[in-house]
Amino acid sequence: MNEDMKGLVALVTGASRNIGRAIALALALQGARIVIHVARDVDAGEETANAIRQAGSEALVVSGDLSSPDIVRTVVADAAKVFGRLDIVINNAAIRPEAPIETLSYEAWREVMGVCLDSVFLVSQAALSYLERSERAVIVNIGGMTGHTGAARRVHVVAAKAGLVGLSKGLAHELSPRGITVNCVVPGLIDTVRVGGKGKTPHHHDTSINLVGRKGRPDEVAEAVAFLCGGNSRYITGQTLHVNGGAYLS
Repeated sequence: MNEDMKGLVALVTGASRNIGRAIALALALQGARIVIHVARDVDAGEETANAIRQAGSEALVVSGDLSSPDIVRTVVADAAKVFGRLDIVINNAAIRPEAPIETLSYEAWREVMGVCLDSVFLVSQAALSYLERSERAVIVNIGGMTGHTGAARRVHVVAAKAGLVGLSKGLAHELSPRGITVNCVVPGLIDTVRVGGKGKTPHHHDTSINLVGRKGRPDEVAEAVAFLCGGNSRYITGQTLHVNGGAYLS
């Protein structure tokens, strides 16, 4: 185990599986204790926690709707209470439904904004008083490539992920004087498992290509996130790091 993050506590939202789980494990392998947030699937969250414990670190599973300010405050406070501190926040929770604009309801629009964008604001705000006490305070927001390229049938997701880049830059400006770095990691096409009846391949994946000629792995995204959370990355803030196999050059 690399102990660069020994003694630190990280909250990873949307950490039940895929990229979120990989991020939680990558930080744990560097010594961090991990708070695993799940929206509903506590069993999947416990699977992540067990993997972290097997790796030699500590883990706590919390659940709740992060588009609710009250629930967010409770989740963050509970996390800080159990471990006594909070140093790293990874905002990974997201949903990515598809619908053509003519049938997209306002309720569906608001749901995506609530999970993908509002939750990042709420979690970052709720965590602020704890992060200010840390000498290694980090926020990393997980974006989406369609927020930069656009995609049909996903105007709500595209808008939310594009907004996340702006939010990251705004937070970097405001929080850097307090010793908190804020960056955004944007995965490209990643080989993940879709669950909950959402196993259909997204429409825009049919035309997605990149230079390396394959999908990325969740652990490859996780390594980029871990780098930005590391002790040697304190001079990096306000940046957007793309992990997409050279998709923009294809």
